[in-house]
Amino acid sequence: MSLTEYLTKCKFSKQTELRRTVLLAFYHLRNNDEASFEVTGIADSLVKLGYPRPNTSRLAATLKKSRMFVSDGASQSFKVHPSTVETLDAEFPDIRKKSEAVISHDSVIPELLLQKERAFIKSLIKQVNASYENNIFDGCAILMRRLLEILLILSYQELKIESAIQDETGQFKQLNSIIDDAETNKTLALSRNTRDSLDTFRKIGNFSAHKIYYNASRKSIERIILDYRASIEELLYKSNLRT
Repeated sequence: MSLTEYLTKCKFSKQTELRRTVLLAFYHLRNNDEASFEVTGIADSLVKLGYPRPNTSRLAATLKKSRMFVSDGASQSFKVHPSTVETLDAEFPDIRKKSEAVISHDSVIPELLLQKERAFIKSLIKQVNASYENNIFDGCAILMRRLLEILLILSYQELKIESAIQDETGQFKQLNSIIDDAETNKTLALSRNTRDSLDTFRKIGNFSAHKIYYNASRKSIERIILDYRASIEELLYKSNLRT
């Protein structure tokens, strides 16, 4: 379970300072094997989460009086009491499960551009953003290429012209062939900027996927973000995922 999921599940913002302390200490115990903690460390964590910094001397005195904690020797070092750990284990049985949630912040494509609920498109958008934000630039380039290809196909299907990009067996052609058609297809009617950019998006994804001695960089993604975002938004309209 990610920290964000955990804080939401335990309604962290509504808890008292003492409850927040035990919840954070328990999370770090179960996810990071940190049996003991310093009061100053908890105070730092609270500040990072956007809460006021507690008075550490006062908080330490409160913890000493609480049955939820036991002293770990030093004046401001504590452990969560075993009985409290048992109680919290029962309250949060999934805390050790690895989260599948993708945390992203709209760095490449704002999620709000997708107006109709299509889970696989939403997931791809999140993954594009998250990979860029976490410096996984080759992964980002490949995912950008994949999202482009899917939205092109969905646009053709929405306009009922998918036969233009299918082979004799009904399978969709390679992306380079789809782009060749998209650049001139009058029914699809892409804007000039999108037509001129499609092959650039394809190439950067192909380089990251296939070129042995190539690695994408922040700069290589950054320079195409604006055009890519505009093209994706146009294709969301064409595919009727945005109105």
